[in-house]
Amino acid sequence: MDSRLEDVWRRESPHVLGALVRRYGHFDACEDAVQEALLAAAVHWPRAGVPANPRGWLIRAASRRLVDALRSDRARHDRETAATRLEPDSHAAAADDSLHVLLLCCHPSLTPASQVALTLRAVGGLTTEQIAAAFLVPPATMGQRISRAKAKLAAAGARLGDATRADLPDRVNSARQVLYLVFNEGYTATGGTDLLDVSLTAEAIRLTRELRRRLPSDTETAGLLALMLLTEARSPARTDARGDLVPLAGQDRTRWDAGLIAEGTALVEAALPTGPVGPFQLQAAIAAVHSEAARYEDTDWPQIAELYRMLDALAPGPVVTMNRAVAVAMTDGPEAGLAMLDPLLRAPAPAPAHRLHAVRAHLLERAGRPAEARDAFREAARLAVSTPEQRYLLAKAARS
Repeated sequence: MDSRLEDVWRRESPHVLGALVRRYGHFDACEDAVQEALLAAAVHWPRAGVPANPRGWLIRAASRRLVDALRSDRARHDRETAATRLEPDSHAAAADDSLHVLLLCCHPSLTPASQVALTLRAVGGLTTEQIAAAFLVPPATMGQRISRAKAKLAAAGARLGDATRADLPDRVNSARQVLYLVFNEGYTATGGTDLLDVSLTAEAIRLTRELRRRLPSDTETAGLLALMLLTEARSPARTDARGDLVPLAGQDRTRWDAGLIAEGTALVEAALPTGPVGPFQLQAAIAAVHSEAARYEDTDWPQIAELYRMLDALAPGPVVTMNRAVAVAMTDGPEAGLAMLDPLLRAPAPAPAHRLHAVRAHLLERAGRPAEARDAFREAARLAVSTPEQRYLLAKAARS
């Protein structure tokens, strides 16, 4: 299927799934039926063209497959009888259940990894094979993960729209975290030969736009979208002609996407004064400060260090500490930054270990300690699983 048709059924798949689950229940059976309908569309639409009402077409196709599956299961005769009385109608085709499906995929009974996989399958419309390829696991492994996630939802009695007013904020927060994980995996792949997976970053941005459309007053969702846009704006300059990593200091900033920067900056500037400040808004503000500098040397490091101090107070963690250490090193000297990393090195399981050693290596290099920097770069390369990152770190070690 060409990209235009794929865009249509990716956009419609969560609405179709929501319509079926709301009408029939049984998320697992409905999700399987939607995937079969999408496969049918992949065969039929290129020949016949996209129907005038693609959502209605997919709902009818998925409903037929669901009813057929229920009829073939003699042990579920009562469910079959109920299902055959329910025919898809125009109201189901018009319903917009995409947000409810996203929140269902982020049910608290699921692990973050399962939430990500199920969201990409049910909300993003990606096939099991596509998700497996993105996360560098065999399709069978990813299929089992998705099947277990659907079984957990069934065991928990999870249903569309079951988030109460009390737990809705936590469910939305989980949805934001899932979308952030998807974006990060696409922006810097944890393994493999390529640094970027634009299909994942594009899908994360698309789904976050949809979440913000449904929750326009949620400033933290606006902050997440701003962060994604400002980060994605750098993508054209992040790799060289060979696909090797180009660090922030060495990027050609004329290649950054000015349109994405403008949109992301406007979002975060509107969000910060409006509601309670959250971690995604602060990270977006940091990205916006970076984008304001025409050259790396012009970066307002004191402002970035202060924003990281605020982020560390609001959402502490090893990644925040590492980033803050870099900003402090740029304002107070590399030894001050190295001192902030020492507690992370003594932690039983520093995470992510390869990045910790890479940050330390850069600061050691700036501190004029080349032998220690070389050892740290080598250790970071040993721990990294991404081929472009390994090449970059080994090259840095060779030059230290």
